[in-house]
This record gives sequence, C-alpha cells and structure tokens, in this order.
Amino acid sequence: LEGLLTAVEFDVVHVQDPFAPSAASAALRHSRALNAATFHLPTERVLSTQVARPLVEIFFGRLDSRMVAADSTGELLNRFFPGTYEVVRPAAEVGAAEDVPGAPTRIAYCAREERGALRILLRALRRLPLDLAWEADVWIGDRSIQTPRLNSRLRERVRILRPEEIEAEDVIAGADLLVAASGGPQPAPSLIYGAFAAGAVPVVAQIDPYEELVDDEAGESGLVFPPGDSITLAGQLERLVTDDGLRGRLAKAGARSARSFGDVADELEVVYGRIAARRHDPAGKPDVRRRIARRRTIDCDLHMHTDHSNDCATPVEVLLETAKDRGMGAIAVTDHNEISGALAAREAAERDGGIKVIVGEEVKTAEQGEVIGLFLEEKIDRGMTMAETVAEIRRQGGLVYVPHPFDRLHSVPDYEHLLEMVEEIDILEVFNPRVAFSAFNEEAVRFAAKYRIVPGAGSDGHVAQALGSVRIRLHDFDGPEEFLEAMRSADIVRKHKNLVYVQALKWMQAASGQAGGRKEVADPRPVRGGRRAETRRRRASARGKS
Repeated sequence: LEGLLTAVEFDVVHVQDPFAPSAASAALRHSRALNAATFHLPTERVLSTQVARPLVEIFFGRLDSRMVAADSTGELLNRFFPGTYEVVRPAAEVGAAEDVPGAPTRIAYCAREERGALRILLRALRRLPLDLAWEADVWIGDRSIQTPRLNSRLRERVRILRPEEIEAEDVIAGADLLVAASGGPQPAPSLIYGAFAAGAVPVVAQIDPYEELVDDEAGESGLVFPPGDSITLAGQLERLVTDDGLRGRLAKAGARSARSFGDVADELEVVYGRIAARRHDPAGKPDVRRRIARRRTIDCDLHMHTDHSNDCATPVEVLLETAKDRGMGAIAVTDHNEISGALAAREAAERDGGIKVIVGEEVKTAEQGEVIGLFLEEKIDRGMTMAETVAEIRRQGGLVYVPHPFDRLHSVPDYEHLLEMVEEIDILEVFNPRVAFSAFNEEAVRFAAKYRIVPGAGSDGHVAQALGSVRIRLHDFDGPEEFLEAMRSADIVRKHKNLVYVQALKWMQAASGQAGGRKEVADPRPVRGGRRAETRRRRASARGKS
C-alpha cells in the first residue's frame, strides 16, 4: 500500500470502515491524496473505540470527508469520534424475478447476521400456517454454520441453500419477502437495500439500522417486529402472505427507496468535488515565475532565532555574519512572539549588504499552536486565535508559514485545526531538523502534497551553528509575491549536521542563563563551520603535505 500510494498520484483515496488495525487504516497512514471514508455498520468496534482509540483518532483526523450508510452509524461514531458525518446510502442492483401467477409467496433469509437471528426465523416459520401458500429459501454462506435440522413440518416448505448452489443476491431477486432478524450485534442493512431493488418487502427486527430504512421520510416500506420475538415475526409474515394489496403497496414504496450505483456515483462526485476545491492551485502566477526565472539562485533558511527570542542566545550580528560566511543569500528571522530582532537584522543587512533578511515572527496562538508570519512590519501579539493571527498576517501583506506542523513535542495545531485553515496556508514546513521523529516531517510532506501547498523548510536554529542545516535553493526575489512564486520551484537541500550537538548548545546556553539576554557584539564573527573554517582546513592540509 505504501508503495502504491507513494508512486501513484491519486486525487482521492476512499476507504471503507478504516478502523485500526486494517488495510484501510494503513491506507490513511500512507495516503498523499484527499481522503474519504464510508462507515457502514452501527456496531461498536471495541478495539478501535477503547484500546486503540488515540491511534484511530489520528487516522480519522486525516479524513476530508466522513460518510455513513445510515443515520444510526453516524450517531454511534459521533459518540466516540466527534465530527461531521454525511449520510450516503449505498446502492444495490438486484434484478427482480418475474411474477408467476398463482405461485406461493417466497420468503428469503440470508445468514449474514449473528447466528441467533437464524434461530428466530426458523421458530417463526414453524408458526406459519401450512394451509397458506408460502415457501422459504434460507441462504447460508458461512461454512462453519451447520445446516439446520428441519422438522417434518418445514421440510417441504424450506430450502437450505449454499454459495456453491446460488448467490445471495439471486435468492433475494426471487423473493417476495425478506427477513432480517438481527438483535443488534451483527446487522446486515445491505440485505434491505437488496430487497428494495428486487421489489421484495423487508420484515425486520426493530433496531435502528433496520427501522430507519423501512420507516423513513418517504413512508413505510416494510414491517417490523421486536428483536427476538418470533411470534410477532410469524404474525407479520402471515399478514403479508395473505394480503396481496399490503404487500404490493410496501413493495412499491421500497422500490422508490432503491438506489442504483449511478445514483451513488453522482452523490460521491459531489463530495469529491467539494473536498477537491480545498486544494491550492499549483499554477500560482506564471507571469511572476517567468520574470524571476532569469535571476540567480540563492540559498535561504526560513526559520531562525536570535537573542530577541526568550530561548535563544545568538546575537543578531553573529547570526548575520554566520549566514554570510555560510553562503546564504537570505534568511528569515522568526523570533518567538517578537519582531524586534528581525527588524534589527534587516536594518543591519541593508546597511552592510551581503544578505537579504525576511522579517518574520513565530506567534503563539491561544489554543492552536504556533504559526509564522513572513514579510511583516509590525509585531503580532500572542494569545489570539489562529484565525485572528492569520488575519493580522494578511493585513500586513505577509505570508502564512506553518512550522513543524506535526511535531507533537512542539506547540502545533492538530490535524483537524490545520484542515480548518488549509486554504489560508501559504507555505508548510515539510522539513525541520529539530523534530524528534522523522515521521513528523513525513506527515508534513504528505499533507503538503495532499493539498498542493507550497513546501518549505527551515533549520529552526536557536544557536548559530544550526544555520543552514537545511536550505531552500530558489531564484532571487523581491517581496512576498515573488518569494512565494520562487518557492514553487525551489529545492530543499538538507545538509549533514550533528543535531545532538546543536541541541546541546541550545540547552547549555539556556542553563547558563544566556538565552534571551541580548548583548552588544563589538566584533561579530561567524561561528565555525562556514567558508572560513573550510579555508583553514585546506591550508592546514596543504601545510601537512609540504
């Protein structure tokens, strides 16, 4: 599945009942497409709702559309996995057999429910008067179910059928009545859809998955009986065997409820179109992209901090010198809830030349994690909602950049909140070398591909040594519009870094009280590891050879 879903560019992956563990849940894990799911049965899956619930919630969070075959299924799922569930009733195309005048009324039962349902049917059949014209076909697909013993009273009226003799759909096609007797543990509502398509009248146990089908807004299309009550079931069957008019009216009502696969396909097309509309247009602005395509390429780090952040001790001057020494053409300074460091960096860069600074801010929202605004001019206050923060970024003409989106060790918006704002995201950080697990970056790659969001990357450096551990190689730009178009064709270049060492430096600075304390640097020098370090290594090597 992983190979298929990675190699083929699907628009939509539509899974059925993606409870874990299953192939359907594995598909959600690896999908880079829009995801839809249909849930069929209103029965609790204890493993998914109790044992593996946190994992299942993660997978369900990746769904763009949740569909259910019945209202009762949606109500059950909402108790465990709250969300919006849209009812799309399934199709059944079962051809009806021709009516034969004078033929006995044929009752069908297909053993797709729990085993106790079959026993209830047989008890009811024993109560049906033999002076009435009726016959029954009992189809048993499970080979582990032994053929029931029939007493002499039923032997001439009831046929026990197996899959090697006939398909269940053909049994339903030849029936006038269909019995569904589940008490709830294992309902099979698909049988009722088949009955509607075949013109058979369903006689069903009074449980939600069945009752909502035979007594809906369109009117009554079947009869019901209390679960486990074989006496009432026998009475309802007798009514239908003896009353041709009632049977005909219910059969016509059921036929109006029947749905073809074409009907369902049309409804699914609407759903797919609605979720596909949330994808970004990858075309962008071709005229802008053509204009910048003639320019040189530069390297850019989109996520850096200075000592204007409360958890960083890198002076602005040192960061700029290190960036120039490492051949960076641009950096984005994105301090936590502060813009002063970025403004100071831009002023120094414009004065001294050699590098371009994007003014940014990594803003902590009230409850939905962090978001970065790029190309800002004013500080954005922390503590607003995500929507309010994004609106403020837009007011300033900035770009919305979501950092480390799935790193659950950071303050990040969860999958559902990202879905709520997906249209507003300009750039999604798909590689951050500081995340604890590579799976977090992989999830970001899938999300960006799924919604065709421009991918980004940044070192998230809190020490200057981290600068350039990942670079964006893109055409030179001027302003947010050109930058976004340059990002559409940019390359992400990952460089080897000892990230344990880099993180240790940050922790050491924090422990010593340096982080967040701004200090003047009279003679700023780049940290080791850039062009000057490479020159020193070459000179030392040359001296050794001589």
